[in-house]
Amino acid sequence: MSFFGGGTDMKAFFSKYGGAVLSTTFDKYCYVTVRHLPRFFDYKTHLTYSKTEYVNSYDEILHPAIRNAMKMLDMHEIRLTYESDLPARSGLGTSSSFAVGMLNAFHALKGEYMDKRKLADEAIYLERVLCGEAGGWQDQIAAAYGGFNRISFTAEGYEVYPVIISPAVKQRLNDNLLMFFTGFTRFSSEIQRINEAVKEAKTAQLKEMLSLVDDAERILTDRRADLDDFGRLLDVTWRLKRQMGSSVSSAEIDVLYEKGIRAGALGGKLLGAGGGGFLLFYVRPEEQAAVRESMKDLLYIPFRFENEGTRVVHYTPEAYEPREGRTGD
Repeated sequence: MSFFGGGTDMKAFFSKYGGAVLSTTFDKYCYVTVRHLPRFFDYKTHLTYSKTEYVNSYDEILHPAIRNAMKMLDMHEIRLTYESDLPARSGLGTSSSFAVGMLNAFHALKGEYMDKRKLADEAIYLERVLCGEAGGWQDQIAAAYGGFNRISFTAEGYEVYPVIISPAVKQRLNDNLLMFFTGFTRFSSEIQRINEAVKEAKTAQLKEMLSLVDDAERILTDRRADLDDFGRLLDVTWRLKRQMGSSVSSAEIDVLYEKGIRAGALGGKLLGAGGGGFLLFYVRPEEQAAVRESMKDLLYIPFRFENEGTRVVHYTPEAYEPREGRTGD
């Protein structure tokens, strides 16, 4: 869940100007189960996600992230199952969460421990280089590390700084955020490519969005600050992001957003690259009933912040002997 700085995590931007993102993970998860496939079948790998694949070689795998990850880590003869609490193409980093979780599971199956930075780096390489998908780096980093963080980007790379918030402020922030599913979904990489043509002309907006990260972090960490200003800044960053390209929003989303503001929300934003997915509003408790009524045609999604990021939930060592003379299976 990215609050501020989205777009400044694109390598083309932060290599020149620096970047920063203020984001958190929350209690909606991707589940990846991986084991070696017993050799009783006439196929060597069985994959289950939104589709089911039975294949005998890497090149037969349709899912690009699975295909490239298996090649990269030399995985063979596996059964992989993927499930998620949230739909794909929703703007909440589900594809990157899957990539991080899958890589973590592959390494676990090999008996290898991977620290969070290495997982984030591998996921970025997998999605941005091997799969050639347009987009930033924040989702992979957030999914690997977990928690409420400021992620700062420079030409040399990135650093992750946990945002130290008092438990009371963090609880109040969580309580003041309402999330709704708009039902409109698109591939983030498609939206990024559509907007890339106008991105160079929007450098000023990105720099202003970058400056808001400092302001938002100060509101969270300064006990004298008014937390409601965090909500007001969300409105500012959304209106800036709205100028970033034609695919960031739509007439339907604009109507929904303004309905939420009129009902009492201090601010909000569409999560992700744009084009649909989830609307997030900052709403004081006394206004929440009115905002929820204004969004009654949308699915309300309650959530709580979480702090752990990717983790192996269950691990059982397996004995695995590679086939002799295997080639690309």
